[in-house]
Amino acid sequence: MAISYFLPLLLSLITISSVSAYFQRDVDITWGDGRGQIKNNGELLTLSLDKSSGSGFQSKNEYLFGKIGMQMKLVPGNSAGTVTTLYLKSPGTTWDEIDFEFLGNSSGEPYTLHTNVYTQGKGDKEQQFKLWFDPTADFHTYTILWNPQRIIFTVDGTPIREFKNMESIGTLFPKDRPMRMYSSLWNADDWATRGGLVKTDWSKAPFTASYRGFNQEACVWSNGKSSCPNGSKKGTTGSWLSQELDSTAQQRMRWVQRNYMIYNYCTDSKRFPQGLPKECLAA
Repeated sequence: MAISYFLPLLLSLITISSVSAYFQRDVDITWGDGRGQIKNNGELLTLSLDKSSGSGFQSKNEYLFGKIGMQMKLVPGNSAGTVTTLYLKSPGTTWDEIDFEFLGNSSGEPYTLHTNVYTQGKGDKEQQFKLWFDPTADFHTYTILWNPQRIIFTVDGTPIREFKNMESIGTLFPKDRPMRMYSSLWNADDWATRGGLVKTDWSKAPFTASYRGFNQEACVWSNGKSSCPNGSKKGTTGSWLSQELDSTAQQRMRWVQRNYMIYNYCTDSKRFPQGLPKECLAA
């Protein structure tokens, strides 16, 4: 089934916009001893993994709410044991985090796209998907929209998951801690592929993932202040700061979840013998 849906979004004048940005300006390669490289005059970034180490980078900016997107082309061929990530995270031992994790697989088998949300160091809110395309054949856009009311995960503009602010029923929601964008490529063959049953084939190394088109439309946090008025607690009507899914977007998300979701913590009664989390019952 062809995907022709695009999530409409009006951009707010109060936020920054950096579309198809130059990586030298907007990110720092933070680890990997040369395995992370910026190429093509700053328009392309690659991360590599070999038996010695993986690699990673982070945004120069911190954000308190934003729409953060990246075009990514994942490790091709036998990627078993590898994990490629794109996520937002705050520092500290009780951190907030919003995750895309791409778990590799044997040649010919699909990647697993793992999503999660942490607040104050507490996660356990996993949903996992198989994608409806080959994420290694070309670049695809993965976006986290994070505003005070909800978090929306999208793939090529199609929403796959929504995590609403349900603090009114006691569910934690990340809204007070600024976060940076991070990405990494690393080895996790003790758990990543079929629970660790399939190990990394190091004869295929180095493994390489590619990035372009970093898009940051966000409230930048600097020197204890937000670039958005009122500390970003309230969005401008029509902007991503108050964005929600309309009926068409909800329908597209349900289609993805019906056909491509392979795990949902909200339906795992064995994991929660004392009862499902409150946000699952309220959804």
